[in-house]
Amino acid sequence: MSGLYSLKMEQSESCIRQPKVTPDWEEALHLYEKMVACNSEALRVRATIKLARLSKHAPDNVLEHTIPILVELLGSSHSSNSNMSIQEAAAYCLTCMARIGDGRLAIIISESSAISFLLNLLPNSNGNFRRVLIKFLWSLLTFGNHNRVFVARNGGLEITINMLSSSADGSRRYLLEILSALALLREVRRVIIGLGGLRFLVEATMSGSMISRERACQAIGLLAVTRQARHMLVELGVIPVLVELFRVGDSSTKLVAGNALGVVSAHIGYIRPVGQAGAIPLYAELLRGPDPIGKEIAEDVFCILALVDMNVVAIVDHLVRILREDNDEAKAAAADVLWDLSGYKHSVSIIRNSGAIPVLVDLLGSGSAEVREKVSGAIAQLSYNEVHQIALADVGAIPILIDMLHEESEELRDNAAEALVKFSEDPLHRDRMSEAFDVPAFQNMQSRLVQINTSDEHMARSMRRMSIQQLTWDPDLA
Repeated sequence: MSGLYSLKMEQSESCIRQPKVTPDWEEALHLYEKMVACNSEALRVRATIKLARLSKHAPDNVLEHTIPILVELLGSSHSSNSNMSIQEAAAYCLTCMARIGDGRLAIIISESSAISFLLNLLPNSNGNFRRVLIKFLWSLLTFGNHNRVFVARNGGLEITINMLSSSADGSRRYLLEILSALALLREVRRVIIGLGGLRFLVEATMSGSMISRERACQAIGLLAVTRQARHMLVELGVIPVLVELFRVGDSSTKLVAGNALGVVSAHIGYIRPVGQAGAIPLYAELLRGPDPIGKEIAEDVFCILALVDMNVVAIVDHLVRILREDNDEAKAAAADVLWDLSGYKHSVSIIRNSGAIPVLVDLLGSGSAEVREKVSGAIAQLSYNEVHQIALADVGAIPILIDMLHEESEELRDNAAEALVKFSEDPLHRDRMSEAFDVPAFQNMQSRLVQINTSDEHMARSMRRMSIQQLTWDPDLA
């Protein structure tokens, strides 16, 4: 029987090398079924390895019929004196099938008892058998969330972390990729800290395929939302790891790494290390890039990083460079960030000395509609500061703003009017604004700001009264 099977397989391979002849896969399947039914484990191992090597050529419907046989072999408890057990051969063959095509066979395999058998075998496996089983699990987790949920709920996370704690061979990369896949599940993230898996998740961002590194990075970003996890991640050295992935990743990975790093930086104690690790130029590249989500991430993180004054100089320098050199979308995004930074007290002198104000005023009169709207908002915010008012007036902002009171865009009119109202409150500039006083847009904004100021004063008085009442009412606070 062994000779017959080998001959048939050789004939099949010969047919494959000659495209004009179609192998009789149905007959080969029948012969394989006969081989696995024999009493010789060595022959069954040999036939199964042969099937694995031919699987990439065989039709899916033929391979599908072999899956129940292979899964049964995987779950068998027979021992072998040969170099490879039938369980190892079956796992290897199933791994080869799982990688074929679009993963349809992997889904069929996962719907059998294969994962249960696999998780039972892994903890007590060793050597080459363990490596084969790890690759099999890795191949199944590559396709579909359903497999990940089943593995996680049946001890797969604990098994993976335990093996990572002792594994230093070539299978470590596959274990890290398995961990990154599992870590995308919320139920896994809830327990991974307690199991000591956080350090391996950080390692997973440095090893393996870019897809796996991106998954690990995404999981880190989700974990870092909590104060405890964020602190532990920083202690594990996650900041330079994320910065490096931000630097070398593809376009998709850069977005995920930039977002995760932004989540980590959302604590005053970690803003400085993020800036020192070289993140600011990377966010500037994201800001000038084509992806709208990337621009949003960069804008948000710049506003966080700018809370530390040592970062503001570098951020503003990049923003001014973008305003001078880049496309309209990037200029609008940069102006939007400057709009926010203009409200930071410690940024006043930095913005004034950066050369940003002349560039903004120039764009106010010559930029696209979107750029002008963002720039006018930044100038309106800058006008709340006396130092900035002088700088704006010196480069000719007031006449441009007066002309903008007649713009069709309501946002442009409102931003210009808000800036001019602030200019009008200073006698130094008031005489240069007579043309604005009778314009409805200016008058409406002036009334609106008076109402806002009155409301703010009333709120402040109410808060003071509430504080006094609370102190009087609560003897523990008095």
